[in-house]
Amino acid sequence: MAPQKANHVWSADFVSDALYEGNRFRAFTLIDDFNREVIAIEIDTSLTAKRLIRVFERLRLSRVLPDVLRVDNGPEFLSSEFVTWAESAGIMIHYIQPGQPNQNAYIERFNRTYREEVLNLYLFKNLMQVREITYWWMIDYNEQRPHDALCGLTPAEYMKLNTGYSTLELSI
Repeated sequence: MAPQKANHVWSADFVSDALYEGNRFRAFTLIDDFNREVIAIEIDTSLTAKRLIRVFERLRLSRVLPDVLRVDNGPEFLSSEFVTWAESAGIMIHYIQPGQPNQNAYIERFNRTYREEVLNLYLFKNLMQVREITYWWMIDYNEQRPHDALCGLTPAEYMKLNTGYSTLELSI
């Protein structure tokens, strides 16, 4: 079911890839299910529960955190440290059933797009290059690209139209 307001349900997951020389890295992807906005993509070789908490705390400085966070049963999301933090932040964690990625369809669809349009298109030399390309792609995704599921609007336009304001700052 699609959320009826911004920041009600966010979905999160991980995507893995490798640099040109073979070193593996992960991307923590986070979207708002309401308007399909990419909220954050954190990239590094190791992304622990502590690191995820830092991402959310950084986001809290500029926006409202979600009521619900939809995730799989990965160890980062199950860790007592993350669960305790989410509880104290007022976030209910909604775990999908093991082996049922379709229960987190928004983030699964987003991850496919991110993989096809960024990760599969480049041979990255280092993590800074991955972060830089991802940063500019996120701006395009949120501000320039119309989405069929949003009646041909961008996430920024959909947010403004349906809430009277936008949590996105345009990057002009």
